Amino acid sequence: KARISSMASRPSGGRPPYGAKQWTKTGAKPGATREQVERRERFERARRDALRGTDADGPVIMYGWHTVTAALRNPVRHIRRLLATDNAARRLADEGVVSVFGALEVVRPSAIAERLLPDAVHQGLYLETDPLPSPAVEEIAAQGVVLVLDQITDPHNVGAIFRSAAAFAASAIVTTQRHSPDATGALAKAASGALEYVPLVSVQNLARALAALKASGFLVVGLDSSGDVDLATLPLRAPLALVLGAEGKGLRQLTKETCDHVARIELPGAIKSLNVSNAAALGLYVACRALPGR
Repeated sequence: KARISSMASRPSGGRPPYGAKQWTKTGAKPGATREQVERRERFERARRDALRGTDADGPVIMYGWHTVTAALRNPVRHIRRLLATDNAARRLADEGVVSVFGALEVVRPSAIAERLLPDAVHQGLYLETDPLPSPAVEEIAAQGVVLVLDQITDPHNVGAIFRSAAAFAASAIVTTQRHSPDATGALAKAASGALEYVPLVSVQNLARALAALKASGFLVVGLDSSGDVDLATLPLRAPLALVLGAEGKGLRQLTKETCDHVARIELPGAIKSLNVSNAAALGLYVACRALPGR
């Protein structure tokens, strides 16, 4: 009897630790605590909101200090709602950011966390705003460097690319309307404010967009690890469009055929490919060094 009692007291792999309060709810995993259930519900709610993206009347969601304050300082942004913790509100006031927008809602950190994915680092700020206007590809000024993204779907990568584009003063970023993340949530956080400085151009057909750039005088260069020429040795000129493909599949065949050149970034190590956001930063660095006046 003693042996049976000892075995029965051991927690199974799916049960909460001793002392944890169990919570019963329809559809919940047996033995889950209330905190686990609420965390899962918050994750699913945020995931559904993220998948909806920027629908017709849906707001762009931004969080994090640099992302939110850059948006607040952008006079083109139409702000819908601003939540801040007490500490973040005081910091906004100290830096003179509050006067740009006006009233805000001071809330507890949990009021912000429940609107986001569980691992989102909001730093006490949450913003709802209208999306920025998206110019047509024909409206891009024929100068400098433009980045073109061929169905890059990871929002963290696209956000990091925006940050590099802002650092290297790129004129715009062109993406496809499908198979591309919306400029909200994790993308905006990874961009760290760069959405306010680099116009986002969304197109239905990438090949036609590249043709329009070429008609405006752009030299269109695709970046691919299988490219037949080193980007650093290619005679580059402005205006220049650098085209990057998704990790794994790279540039699509029609995209390659539309480019004037398909180049690689020569790497000395054993690995010959880079994460797409790193490739974008390095490609921008090479291009800016090669172009006169940059």
